Amino acid sequence: MANNIPHKKGSFTLPGEAGFEKLTLELADKWGADVIRDSDGTVLSDEITNSDYDIYSTICIIRDHNEWAKKNQDKLQQSFLMTQPKVARDSFLTFHLMDDFFDQQFAINDSAESMKYWQVFDRTTGREVKSSFWTYEKEAQNVIISNAIPFHRYTVSFLAYRIWEEISMYNHTTNNWNKEHLMQIDPIYPETQEYLLEWLRNWCETHPATNVVRFTSMFYNFVWMWGSSVRNRYLFTDWGSYDFTVSPKMLDLFAEKYGYKLCAEDFINKGTFHVTHTPPIKTQKDYMDHVNQFVVSFGKKLVDIVHSYGKKAYVFYDDSWVGVEPYGERFKEFGFDGLIKCVFSGYEVRLCAGADAPVHELRFHPYLFPVGLGGLPTFKAGGDPTRDARKYWVQTRRAMLRAKIDRIGLGGYLHLVEDFPDFVDYITQISDEFRAIKDLHEEGAPTVLPIKVAVLHAWGKLRSWTLSGHFHETYMYDLIHVNEALSGLPVDVDYISFDDVKKGALQHYDVVINAGSKGTAWSGGDAWNDPSIEELITSWVLAGGTFIGVNEPSAVDCYDTAFRMSSVLGVDKDTPARACHGKWSFEKTVIDGLIPEGSYVPSRCKIHLTDGKAKVLLSEKEEPLLTVNEFGKGKGIYLSTFETSDKNNRLLLNLLLYAKGLPLNSNYITDNPLVECAYFEKSGKMVVINNASTPQAATIAAKKGSVAIRDLEPFETRIVDI
Repeated sequence: MANNIPHKKGSFTLPGEAGFEKLTLELADKWGADVIRDSDGTVLSDEITNSDYDIYSTICIIRDHNEWAKKNQDKLQQSFLMTQPKVARDSFLTFHLMDDFFDQQFAINDSAESMKYWQVFDRTTGREVKSSFWTYEKEAQNVIISNAIPFHRYTVSFLAYRIWEEISMYNHTTNNWNKEHLMQIDPIYPETQEYLLEWLRNWCETHPATNVVRFTSMFYNFVWMWGSSVRNRYLFTDWGSYDFTVSPKMLDLFAEKYGYKLCAEDFINKGTFHVTHTPPIKTQKDYMDHVNQFVVSFGKKLVDIVHSYGKKAYVFYDDSWVGVEPYGERFKEFGFDGLIKCVFSGYEVRLCAGADAPVHELRFHPYLFPVGLGGLPTFKAGGDPTRDARKYWVQTRRAMLRAKIDRIGLGGYLHLVEDFPDFVDYITQISDEFRAIKDLHEEGAPTVLPIKVAVLHAWGKLRSWTLSGHFHETYMYDLIHVNEALSGLPVDVDYISFDDVKKGALQHYDVVINAGSKGTAWSGGDAWNDPSIEELITSWVLAGGTFIGVNEPSAVDCYDTAFRMSSVLGVDKDTPARACHGKWSFEKTVIDGLIPEGSYVPSRCKIHLTDGKAKVLLSEKEEPLLTVNEFGKGKGIYLSTFETSDKNNRLLLNLLLYAKGLPLNSNYITDNPLVECAYFEKSGKMVVINNASTPQAATIAAKKGSVAIRDLEPFETRIVDI
């Protein structure tokens, strides 16, 4: 409840809808909107565009061009696909290429330019089958392998056009639309570029009421391969994959520029592709850089056209964002006037807020669709959009206390809210809360603790505040939860790579966190084979730094320890090679106040003490779960895994305070883990938030004495003068 927050207007983008003009304008006033936008599947009428509001117009530059696409089907976007492995039973083996794939999404590209990139592999030996030993039957769309070795497994990798744009595909299936399937065209071809430049000029001329062109990202969607079977419809999804950027033209240009050729297997990677969760390799990084250069260079031309018509250009980070890379070195070259990010979680707020753009806007959930991303009802019978909105607000609000966001908004079909008046009232409340928080940020940043944290992984800055997708789509457990916890803590956070470590980055930080499973980009994988990394971090800890490891930090094979940083951590992973070795016994150590009541560390990675010196703070059945090892002037801290929750977030904050040698009751930290706060010194105000569904109270230390907060209502935001 925003009991002391006034109702204001501005900084809110409302999704309007033709045919519901009265509702659109009423809610624009109620929610304090200053902008009205269209959405995928809606349009704005003249009555709306001629009202006293700025207008955002959404364009997805590579779709909604079906007339041109049908005449230029060789300019559609493409991807490499790999058949499911088949076992040869004799010397001939036949593959019908589309057996495994959704034929409304893909169509085989069997042109000569495409087929030079096709490959057949004997997966039993790992060797490519020479093209002289396989043939393609064009009409039947079959590949036939001759001279196959019986009982060996074979696959075929080929290029396919994508004939139904994936977000259009999702929106159709979600809303049961009976519309023409939209195709996506590929701007890598000069003919497509010429068409799109002219199309955008005409669009700008025919949309005089539009103030902001809201690009639904740029050109290439995150990878989302659908299968032929409803039992396994989503074959492969990765928010950070570049697999949907590929084409013979893109590959030919790459070879000209980099001096070497890529093949299908460089993308297929034995069928696993190069998921964001695995450490990047040279060919992958070169190709990403190649695509990024193209996306920025052509994207800038589009932005320049928008600017030439006196309009602003914003980019929506999700959907066709691949190649945009908001934390990449070239992002600012686009010239975007704003970045918009849809958010479910706190770390997504921080991702948006930290990007180099003049305006940072969040699109809130739930989206105004009948069902949500998981298929559960939202704005229909059985749905509870107010509950959903509250959940996402509580998750994102704590991050908005830490980093300034300029705007918020919604998207979808506005008329769906008519049957949910409590949702309408709740959006009114949180929009006012947001504006109050934004006003405080504009007066001056909130205070932070003197703790500088670096999250160390293989991607470094490029993947700041993200892994691969939203919270519910990210499968790597540890780091996504660490990111979410950090997003609302009063500490400075950066993301660094192993190359950054070698360049001397450690000197800028008090704490380094390395979290993830062995072999992942997040733990680091083969980067730990470089002995200089161990040397530099060990030296840094000896001098006073703290290394926090979660799950399998610094894990890599072929050394005397499973964790390269085992000496610093004082623990190592139990492996079969250690099965016959003894283990140090221990008694749990209690550090007063460090572990909040109700916090926990689940068991995930089984470890042992290396020399018996590490203190065990939490354990389960003689298994250490949380340890602290004094190492020189610094510390090694280990957690078996980490799960974000109100009390676990406080546990992580306490560990950071302990690492830095600061008191656990430092200024502007509440004594209640369910309550968080941010102090805005310039305005002399403190925002206190209750993250719990029950009433709470808290006492907060401050420079001028403690502040008692009483009777916080469930999920309340309160602004206090101190």
